[in-house]
Order: sequence, then structure tokens, then C-alpha cells
Amino acid sequence: MSKLSRSLVPFLFCLAVSAEAFGLDPFNTEGITPPRPTPQTVGRSGDAPCAREIPAAPLTAIDAVDLTLCNNPQTREVWAAARVQAAQVGVAQAAWLPGLDGRLGASRYQNDGRYYNSSSAVLTLSWLVFDSGARSANGENARQLLAAAAATQDSTVQSLFLSALQAFYFAQATRAAVVSTTEAERAAREGFNAADSRYNVGVATPADRLLAQTALSQATLNRIRAEGEARNALGALANVMGFLAGQTLSLVAPPAELPDAGFQREVAALIAEAEARRPDLKAAEAQVKAAQAGVDLAQAQGRPTVSLSTGPTWAETDRVSVNGGVIGVTVNVPIFTGFDTTYRVRSAEAQVDVRAAQLDRLRNQVALDVWKAYQSLTTATQSLKTTLDLVASAEQSERVALGRYKAGVGTVLDLLTAQSALASARLQRIQAALDWYVYRATLAQSVGALDYTLLQPAAEGRP
Repeated sequence: MSKLSRSLVPFLFCLAVSAEAFGLDPFNTEGITPPRPTPQTVGRSGDAPCAREIPAAPLTAIDAVDLTLCNNPQTREVWAAARVQAAQVGVAQAAWLPGLDGRLGASRYQNDGRYYNSSSAVLTLSWLVFDSGARSANGENARQLLAAAAATQDSTVQSLFLSALQAFYFAQATRAAVVSTTEAERAAREGFNAADSRYNVGVATPADRLLAQTALSQATLNRIRAEGEARNALGALANVMGFLAGQTLSLVAPPAELPDAGFQREVAALIAEAEARRPDLKAAEAQVKAAQAGVDLAQAQGRPTVSLSTGPTWAETDRVSVNGGVIGVTVNVPIFTGFDTTYRVRSAEAQVDVRAAQLDRLRNQVALDVWKAYQSLTTATQSLKTTLDLVASAEQSERVALGRYKAGVGTVLDLLTAQSALASARLQRIQAALDWYVYRATLAQSVGALDYTLLQPAAEGRP
């Protein structure tokens, strides 16, 4: 073996090993990987980096979404899954390139009392030049699974977006409930003081005083429960944002004005838009295409393949060198595989039916999601307007009842009934506002249009 050949063998071997050792990306799988979920990739204006700490200022709905997208572990999980699938595309493309294998050997053996040293080196270049379409099918399968992973990432981001808004609006509602129950407790205490004063001067019965005392105790209990629910809601919000429960959170106050109904449109148009935009539908469609490519792959695996191989060889035994080379063509024709190919194809075809049925089921579910969210938003809009009138009339009724009771022309039952009705009306107003914001976000998510544009009018601390 010449000195040039001897140096070429290890050089080519080391070159091939080094190319993979340095982690090169010749197929640009990084370029086809969907971007990591961040507020900016989801449509947030501005170029501020991801926030890793809860701000000192009161949280807005946009802040809650920002922190969720930056810190919730699910965003890292789905992005990692997409990177896994992008690498599989690279694996599929690598099958089109030739392979270079090096083999070195050394031995020592005895024959007729003499010891001999033997060493050898083989460098083989192999290339699969024909595989009946298996590599093409495998590449299509990998690309469709990557598309499904990217769509699944989008779907997860929208789900997290919705979860952040739901947790934020619920935390706002529970805090408003604390304010409402505190006000109800104050009113009950005022009623008790009035009853106690009338009892002390002998113009009210002990029963009146006991009823007022009971109403005050119930109002206090309601306030304590509301405070507990508010603390739990803040813990749930911290968890959604990717932090441990128990973080100190301060929220902006909810808006005082009525929200508009600009997001309401014809439900048929919303369903059609959902079918075009829902990322989970896109993921299901990509899964069907991947399964169809799986059928082609299973069929190709039972067909002939042609491979080329070539390379130099070198051997030395007892200081006697032998140089050579090899070139070959291998044709593999599967004649009988024990029906392996038959059942692989059947399994792949059945998988296509499974994915197609899942796609149809998801389409029906999308239509139902849009329908229910639309009807819920319509109901919430009407309820929100009605609760405003309810609270206004209940406040007037409570003021009249309290004035009549203090003047000695009303009964304590009238006063307690009016106070209870007012407390109930205020809580219904809070619940109606919560429902409206949640169902608006739910409708946007069911259509596949939940992004920061929904929150832009809510800037300056308005959810």
C-alpha cells in the first residue's frame, strides 16, 4: 500500500467522523423548526425579551399571557417535540447520501511454533441508489409529522393563551367578589346597628335583633369564603404563568364600562373560519398525510433495492503487505418475507383510516365548540346588560328599605330581604362580566383566532 493510500484512509475516516462530531446541520433542520413560543412569535408588538419575574406593577391580562408563554413548561415541551420531529426530517434526508465506513483490525496468532502479527484496514463507501420509493415515502412521512408537530405547538399556545386569560379573569372576579361581600357585610352591620338601636329604645323585638345578627354573621361568613376563593384563584394564576403558587400578585381593576359585542358574527361564518384556522385541524390533516406516506413506505419495504459499494483494502501479515480494492453492486429482491410486508401494508392502511376518522371527529367537535362558544357569548352579553339594571334597582330597593326601617315604618324582614337581593345582584354582575370575558376568549380560541389582537383594546390596564 502506497504512503499516499495509507494516509488517505485515516484522513477520510477522521473527516467523516469530525463532520458529525461537530454537530453540523447540512439539511438546515433548524431552519424548518417552528420558532420557540414567545409573546413576539404569537403576535405581541415590541421586541422586549421574555419576562422571567412577576412585575411589581399590577398585572394586566397581557402581562398574564406574556408570563405564561415565557415560563409555562408546556411551551418548552411542545417546542422540544417540534425539534425532535425536525431532526427526524434530517434523518430521512440523510438516507439519500452515501455512507463511509472504516474498519481496522489487528491480531496475533501462532502457527508451527511461530508467532505472526497481522493487521488490516478497510474503507468502504456504500450508496443505496434504488429503493423502490422507500426513502421518498419516509421523507414525506417525516415532513408531515413535522407539520403536525408545528400545528400542535400552535394549538398548545392557543390553549395556554386561553388558560392564562381564564385564570386572570377569574382572579379578577374573585377579588371583585371580596369587595362585594365586604360591602354586603358593611350593609348587614349597618342593619344590625339599626336593629340594635331600635331594640335598645324598646321599639324593636328581640327577634328583629337576632335576625339582623344572623344576617351579619352570614355576610361575614360569605366574605371569609370569598377571600379564600380569591387566594386560591391567585395561586392558580401563578401556576398557569409558570410560577409556584403562593406568589404575591396584584391585579389591575376590571373596567367599569360595558364591553362591546364586536366579536359576534354569523355563526356559520365563524365555523368556516375555524375549519381554515384551527391549528389542531391542521395537525390532524398532516397526520392523515403522514399515515398515507406510511402506506407507501410499507409497500416499498417489500420491493427490490440496489446498492453500490467500493473502497480500498490493506492487509499486512508478518511484514508482508497486500493492497487491494473492492467494488460491488448488491441487488436485494425480497421473494418471500413470511407475509411481513402484507401485514405491514394492512396496518398502515388501517392507520390511515384511524387518522381520517379522527380528522372527521375533530371537524365535528370544532363546529360544536364554535356553536357553544358563540351561544354562550351571546347569552353572556345579554346577561351583562341585564345585571346592570338588576344592581341599580337592588341598590335603590336597599336604600329605601333601610330608610323605612330606620324611620320605623318598615320591618326588619324587608330590610334583610333587600340587602340579600343587593348582595346577590352584585355577585351576579361580577359573574356576568367574568362569563363575558371568558366566553369571548373561548370563542376566539375555538375559531383559531386567539392572539394579542383580542387584547389590544385592553391596553393601559384594561382586560
